[in-house]
Amino acid sequence: MEPTKQAFNEKLHWYKDAIIYELHIKAFCDSNGDGIGDFGGLMQKLDYLQELGVNVIWLLPFYPSPLRDDGYDIADYYNINSSYGNIPQLKTLLHEAHQRNLKIITELVINHSSDQHPWFQRARSAPKGSPERNYYVWTDDPSQYKDVRIIFQDFEASNWTWDPVAEQYYWHRFFHHQPDLNYDNPLVQQEVFNLLDFWCNMGVDGFRLDAVPYLYEREGTNGENLPETHAFLKRLRAHVDAKFPGTVLLAEANMWPEDSASYFGDGDECHMNYHFPVMPRMFMALQMEDRYPITDIFDQTPAIPPTCQWAIFLRNHDELTLEMVTDEERDYMYKVYAKDPKARINLGIRHRLAPLMENNREKIELLNSLLFSLPGTPVIYYGDEIGMGDNFYLGDRDGVRTPMQWSPDRNAGFSYANPHQLYLPLILDPEYHYESVNVEMQRRNTSSLFWFMKRMINMRKKHKAFGRGDLTFLNVDNPKVLAFLRKYEEETLLIVVNLSKFAQVAEVPLEGYKGFALIELMSRNKFPAIGKAETYFFTLAPHTWLWFSLEKAHPEIDQKKAIPLIQVNQFKDIVSKGPRAEMENAILPAYLKQSRWFTGRAKQVYNVEIINQVNIPSSPEALLLLIEVTYESGLPEMYQLMVTFVQDAVAAKLGNSFPHSIIAHMHIGGQEGILCDALYVTSFQQWLFQNLLRNETLAVKENNQLKFYNNGALGAYAAQHDDIKPKIYEGNRYQSAITYDNSFFLTIYRRVDYYINPDAEITHFLSEQAKFEHIPPFLGAIEWMTDKGMITTGMLQVMIENHGNGYSYMKERVYNYIERILAMNQDHLPSWESQGSLTAPVSFEQLPPELKDLLGIRAAEQARLIGVRTGEMHLALASGNNLKDFRPEEFSLHYQRSLY
Repeated sequence: MEPTKQAFNEKLHWYKDAIIYELHIKAFCDSNGDGIGDFGGLMQKLDYLQELGVNVIWLLPFYPSPLRDDGYDIADYYNINSSYGNIPQLKTLLHEAHQRNLKIITELVINHSSDQHPWFQRARSAPKGSPERNYYVWTDDPSQYKDVRIIFQDFEASNWTWDPVAEQYYWHRFFHHQPDLNYDNPLVQQEVFNLLDFWCNMGVDGFRLDAVPYLYEREGTNGENLPETHAFLKRLRAHVDAKFPGTVLLAEANMWPEDSASYFGDGDECHMNYHFPVMPRMFMALQMEDRYPITDIFDQTPAIPPTCQWAIFLRNHDELTLEMVTDEERDYMYKVYAKDPKARINLGIRHRLAPLMENNREKIELLNSLLFSLPGTPVIYYGDEIGMGDNFYLGDRDGVRTPMQWSPDRNAGFSYANPHQLYLPLILDPEYHYESVNVEMQRRNTSSLFWFMKRMINMRKKHKAFGRGDLTFLNVDNPKVLAFLRKYEEETLLIVVNLSKFAQVAEVPLEGYKGFALIELMSRNKFPAIGKAETYFFTLAPHTWLWFSLEKAHPEIDQKKAIPLIQVNQFKDIVSKGPRAEMENAILPAYLKQSRWFTGRAKQVYNVEIINQVNIPSSPEALLLLIEVTYESGLPEMYQLMVTFVQDAVAAKLGNSFPHSIIAHMHIGGQEGILCDALYVTSFQQWLFQNLLRNETLAVKENNQLKFYNNGALGAYAAQHDDIKPKIYEGNRYQSAITYDNSFFLTIYRRVDYYINPDAEITHFLSEQAKFEHIPPFLGAIEWMTDKGMITTGMLQVMIENHGNGYSYMKERVYNYIERILAMNQDHLPSWESQGSLTAPVSFEQLPPELKDLLGIRAAEQARLIGVRTGEMHLALASGNNLKDFRPEEFSLHYQRSLY
């Protein structure tokens, strides 16, 4: 997401810092004993909401209704369902809420009405073409608008329904008892302005615009996001801003980010909009233990006007919608989160948050930490703050709309009515029973979920960066760890989340924050300051999340590390007799021991010798050293090291960012600087790329050549990119690498020998000869021709984003398989007869259904894919019959007996 900056008006832009609490009047508290919640009951609980810390209440529809769609089928826009109360009670509620600094958002269901609404009853009886009939959309031809999708596919076969009274078909995007209003009729538009004025004059602070993308219909379109819809919203927004400034319009547009963002307009349509695609991807990231679903959807999210705001949520009154995911992602979500098929409805899952997380407290807290720290205004669904359960056997979405659980007493403290009189039954599942999961019990326990939510809400409200700040994801090597910064004005917050059920380590890059202290927000504990390398190392417990404030500090950072000094007249003199001995005896042994890429750190080094060197005519000049390390036992090893001399700003930058690149302090004549690993110097990184681009061969010494070559792919890229930016990459422990524009990856081999490097050799063959597509393509190499043989110095490839390796993935799947077995009833473990053999295995599809569930379809598919790719790679390797080094060898008896 692109950063936005704006001076906020606290009165007009209050929604930026809001925490919204969604509730249904009927489900919250019953004050008159009829088994249905009402305004009187809600007023009794305002102090609870104030204590919890929320500052906005979103009321689901409370209008007169046949209640065939839980109130979204409105029969009168200007009144209140008598079961909930009346207009004077609503006015009292608004007054009491505002006294507690609580704002009220209600529903503006403007796409459709109930078929019991007087407008529709009048329309069906009026003549065709009359103003009354045209309040709705009618046709004699039900093949109209055939390109429009059916949203409730579980319930409706068409968007047209025949009306025997009108003797025409009427249009509906949702249930057939909810006919769509006709926005091509100016009278309908005026009705919407009138009813908005009515509720605004009463004191409502905002409106959720239900199903707003579907207001208009046009032939040849999908009926969504039409220009006419946006034109009407601009008129509606202008009306609100002129007459009721500070009143919020919140759009419900369940679409991909770029389509949803269009409902902000240029800051002149809706103030807020739900970011629907974020919600399922938070659940996916947690289950997959990979941050990519989250980072990817935010990468797809365009910048929005600075006065606008996303609303994000974990659960709400509907199903966990899976419209905005791919078919594969939907299948995956069904598999892991809707194990009982009855939990599925439409394109979603009808579960509350706690059952989705199998009542795992750590997972519930982790998801809430994301809800409150990612960009947008968080929305909490009533009851989720105490971990309420659900009952999907109640049908439709009623399973997540059961009475609020206040106490372990009669009817969970919701009502004193006869239990049979309740609008829906209470949750009696032993795990979520109202006697154990209720507000009263959790209020008493400061370790409860209620108290956790209370603390988190309070922390969110203290830090404006959460609601207003920019978002910057940090490139952590471990894909199971999500880390990002939220910045607003002088405040910078760091959020680190371990998505894995196992402990993880993560090195978080924090460039530009050297010397800043990390203050943990919940405890205010001060963590050590960020060091010279501008990275921070975390060891994270399973499903851990951490919130930090980065605050300027001035701790004493040790910059006087014992670094040796070498003095020469010219740079190349470091390999002359006197300095060479100092390099071999003192400087290089110490440097090698502290280098990550040195594989002999655990061994006793006997001798270090520079056995070859090449002068490199770069700027600054450099030396390529071939170093032989001899140990007290075992074979010697060879390493290559490119070194150079830098001063002033470049030396200071290396000292701050890459202190491990410094080999020694260095005096050349009267000049002072440092001897360092040249790979960390930007100009040297660029010099390497330019030589690869030009296919240079440097005859730098007798019997020594440094050959650079590429396969022709660099020229086209370089012709279109003038400023190619290099960056050192330290993700591989045993090699070093430089990335260029995040497009190319140059591996520099540290440990070398006088033979063809198998990594470069096989990559070159698979990419150039066998045309194997499933590896990063080979682009070129750097080769050092010596009198003893050729040394592969480096290899250039296309840079491909990496999210782990197959070994780690399959090891985790095996762990999951074992865990599922351990979770079963150990007294009644299922057994299956052995099927197939090593040479004739059965396919996953042939296994019994119970065994398929135990193994996991996703793991099986990934294992199959790994097998296919491995087989394809071996076939590719075996295709080199014309090349001696790749020609298949006979697996003879002699060869077999020689193996041990």
